[in-house]
Amino acid sequence: MTTPQPSRAEPSGAEAPPPGAVRAEPSPAPSPAPAGRVLVVDDDPTVAEVVTGYLIRAGYRVDRAADGHEALARAAATRPDLVVLDLMLPGLDGLEVCRRLRAAEGGERLPVVMLTARGEESDRILGLELGADDYVTKPFSPRELVLRVQSVLRRSAAAGAAEARPGRLTAGDLTLDPTGRRAFRAGRELALTLREFDLLAFLLRHPGAAFGREELMQRVWGWEFGDLSTVTVHVRRLREKVEDDPAAPALITTVWGVGYRFDPAGKGPAL
Repeated sequence: MTTPQPSRAEPSGAEAPPPGAVRAEPSPAPSPAPAGRVLVVDDDPTVAEVVTGYLIRAGYRVDRAADGHEALARAAATRPDLVVLDLMLPGLDGLEVCRRLRAAEGGERLPVVMLTARGEESDRILGLELGADDYVTKPFSPRELVLRVQSVLRRSAAAGAAEARPGRLTAGDLTLDPTGRRAFRAGRELALTLREFDLLAFLLRHPGAAFGREELMQRVWGWEFGDLSTVTVHVRRLREKVEDDPAAPALITTVWGVGYRFDPAGKGPAL
C-alpha cells in the first residue's frame, strides 16, 4: 500500500492523514452556500478532521463524534441530513449505532454512509442490511467521499420530492401512498426503509419491465457509481416484506442475465 504524502492543498487546519486511512489529494474549492448538515463519526481525530475539512469546503455544516454513544446523542440533538459513520468505534460499534439510528423516530429516512477499514463482502452486506446507504472502505479518497455524500443526499432529496406526487400506487393487495410515504399489503402497513420504499414505488410504476442492477441504482436512487450488491440486498429485504414466500418470489422475480422484474399479478416464475 502506498503511503500517502501530505498535500499543500489540504483543508485549513487539517493534518496529514495517517498511512492507510485517507489518500491525500488536492481539496475541492469552497462552496458558497451550506448544502446540508453532516455528522461525522470516527474515533481517529486525524481522519475525522480531514473528512470534516473536505465536507466544510464542499459547503456542508459538520458536527463530529468520536464514539457511538456521542454519535447517538449528537444525532438526536442536531438532526443531521446525513451521517458518515465509521464501523470500528470504541464501546458501541458502528453497526449498533446504525441499528439504533434506524430504530429512532424518523430514523429510517436518515441517510448513512459507512466508513471502515473492513473490505470483506460480508461486512459490507451486513452494513447494507442494517440500512446503510453507501459504503466506503479505507484507504479512501476524501473527494470521492464528498461525491458519495452528495449523491446520497441528492437521492434523499429526490425521494422527498416524490412525496408531493399525488395518487396512490396499487398492484394486487399492495398499496403505496407516495405523499404519506406509507405502504400497505392486504391492509397491513409495511415497515419499509427509505430505500425499500423507493424501490417498490419504482417497480410499481413500471410493471412487467425488466431492469438491471446498475439501471436500478441510477434510476431509483440516483447513484452514478457504487456497489451493485446494494441492489441485491434491498431486493432481498423487500421480498421478505411483500412476498408470500421470499425464497420463491412471485412479485419481484429474477430475470436471468438482466436483473429484476415486477409482476403485478404475482404469477411470475419462482426463480
